[in-house]
Amino acid sequence: MPRRPTSKYLRVREYLLGLIAQGLEPGAPLPSERELCETFSVSRMTVRQAIDTLIVDGVLERHQGRGTFVAPPKLDLQPRLTSFSEEMRRRGMTPGVVVLTMETAPAPPVVAQALEAEPAAPTHHLRRLLTADSIPMAIEENWIPAHLLPALLEPGPPASVYSSLTAAGFDPQWGEDVIAGHVVTREEATLLGVTVGAPALDITRRTFHEHHVVDYSRSLYRADRYTLWVPVSATQPTGRTTRPRTAPDTRSAS
Repeated sequence: MPRRPTSKYLRVREYLLGLIAQGLEPGAPLPSERELCETFSVSRMTVRQAIDTLIVDGVLERHQGRGTFVAPPKLDLQPRLTSFSEEMRRRGMTPGVVVLTMETAPAPPVVAQALEAEPAAPTHHLRRLLTADSIPMAIEENWIPAHLLPALLEPGPPASVYSSLTAAGFDPQWGEDVIAGHVVTREEATLLGVTVGAPALDITRRTFHEHHVVDYSRSLYRADRYTLWVPVSATQPTGRTTRPRTAPDTRSAS
């Protein structure tokens, strides 16, 4: 059976993937569109089609006025109860935190409900920008019942919310995540170093010690720096229930 001819843009795409596989490092520029047109005797539209598919796949990134470059590899985001700092160090990266908000205030209705607390109960609120090797990765907010850790914000923000909870006898034991897509706002785009309207992973989490909610958090991860990895299992027979062996992931200096 005769082979079908390969689409012209696929030839360009495979060539670019080959350059990357042969050692083109993240941040390295691609050959210009003119060079690729001449090499493959194709139109600029064909070259752009090949490049656009690789941008969508997260392999390349385009910088307005500068050109197209090899994108940094995405980090896998596996839900589990570890702090962002621990996760980045495990990957050989240097974590950083910029505190955006630090206050003790009445819990908003949604937060009070998530914490299973009385309406407007005193709650510690932290909002932070999380970085790895000085690159913005996520924006994270935490709400912790103030009665659990009265001095949590004294004299300054804690290095780790989870460590502070553990030291007080409320170590995080399990949790539940809700994951959604999100389009970043202008303020979020400025903090994360992305364009307005860029996609992000929006993860809200309730963290438990025994049956008590000890932390409620919302994290906004750059979709161009993370892919979500979630283990799954077969449905259990009726009448049998199991608790996941691991619970939700990469929370900041949580």
